[in-house]
Amino acid sequence: MYDLISNLWLGMGVAITPTNVFLCLIGALVGTLIGVLPGIGSLATIAMLLPITFGLPPVGALIMLAGIYYGAQYGGSTTSILVNIPGESSSVITTLDGHQMAKNGRAGPALAIAAIGSFFAGCVATVLVAALGAPLTSIALLFGPAEYFSLMVLGLIFAVVLAKGSVLKALTMILMGLLFSMIGSDLETGAERMTWGIPELSDGIGFVVVGMGVFGFGEILRNLESTGSRDIVQGKISGLMPTLPDLKASAGAIGRGTVIGSCLGILPGGGAIIASFAAYTFEKKVSKHPERFGRGTIEGVAAPESANNAAAQTSFIPLLTLGIPPNPVMALMVGAMTIHGIVPGPQVMTKQPELFWGMIASMWLGNLMLVVINLPLVGVWVRLLRVPYRHLFPMIVIFCCIGIYSVNNAPFDVTMTAIWGVVGYWLVKHDFEPAPMILGFVLGPLMEENLRRAMLIARGDATVFLTRPISATLLAISAFMLILSLLPAIRGKRDEVFTE
Repeated sequence: MYDLISNLWLGMGVAITPTNVFLCLIGALVGTLIGVLPGIGSLATIAMLLPITFGLPPVGALIMLAGIYYGAQYGGSTTSILVNIPGESSSVITTLDGHQMAKNGRAGPALAIAAIGSFFAGCVATVLVAALGAPLTSIALLFGPAEYFSLMVLGLIFAVVLAKGSVLKALTMILMGLLFSMIGSDLETGAERMTWGIPELSDGIGFVVVGMGVFGFGEILRNLESTGSRDIVQGKISGLMPTLPDLKASAGAIGRGTVIGSCLGILPGGGAIIASFAAYTFEKKVSKHPERFGRGTIEGVAAPESANNAAAQTSFIPLLTLGIPPNPVMALMVGAMTIHGIVPGPQVMTKQPELFWGMIASMWLGNLMLVVINLPLVGVWVRLLRVPYRHLFPMIVIFCCIGIYSVNNAPFDVTMTAIWGVVGYWLVKHDFEPAPMILGFVLGPLMEENLRRAMLIARGDATVFLTRPISATLLAISAFMLILSLLPAIRGKRDEVFTE
């Protein structure tokens, strides 16, 4: 306990320097803005801002990018409640009750409970990140190449199980991601593979290109297809302080949402989206009046908003301790760390404690800023939402192109991003979940490297993955989860949950 407090004190000393406080505020503001504006999302924004981090100190750059991610979860609720359009995919479920509350003249309490729930969940998740950091890092130091490979297999299987839609389609996406990650030069021999004679592909396809294309351009194409008008709540929004009955009604939902979000955020492939849906479904099951859900009950706002913010912050646990990104946004954080010469994994905590604990302490600071930013600026966000999307998307496309071009100063990257945008749009239109593909794409090179190292150490003996206890246990869990998800009874129940 003493070590934890002293480490957090060290982190707070790093986080409250003027530069880092300013970068945390910028991250929180930008995160809220892109959460409020439908059609861009935290993934595309972080991909766009990666080049800017070249000139920033490593701790400050990561604090800003983290602020954008969890800030977007806050901002997404504002759009869901006031416009009935989710600014972030994790806020989809909030539209069901949040917008109904707004139409009933209760937009103020809905926004306030979303902010309070998010703040509480964020604080609890930060404590959890701090508490689990040291034990998980010490466990990670016991891992060899075989264990890391098996852990990544487990991560990808979780991504398959937690992806919505067909298990077979999710598996296809994983394999597609792994296949595309192998384009470039061989890790050991340096020989080109699957480059089709294109010199620009000799270093492989950048994950910023794939991420921006699939989630940025792909999302823009989907938004342009939508012809529906925005149902913006008219009139002045008042009563931003929730009443005592509101607080009592939502207290349990906030607590349960925080627990669900904290647990699901750690799992690969799920993150904030799955957490918000799971929290809403669970809240409906335990409620004495489930018929009120979808008609403007405050628990329907409190649970998912607490869950998505808790999940956004606990997703840093596997990244900071094991070096494995549990979702596409964390995959971009790996890219940001690599830019600054930081190798994600257990070494971060032991060799760069200022970075590790500084990031954790900044999350408290960021959550406090978000409450202060969100509620007083509701009027500003409403005015922004009145801007038609046809005026916004050209600016979004231009900024995306500038961001992509500035990574390598290569026009080829912009063309590739456009191609991936079409691919991402096609995938979503045909009910393929792109998130498992991005995870497979990011984890592919790491899996290949650890597979080769393990085989080299074992002198070509493939049973090394089954004779080492930790590796064998992880592979057994992976096989069990996959078989379980393919069983007809379980598959039917899984589809039913995702349909709900």
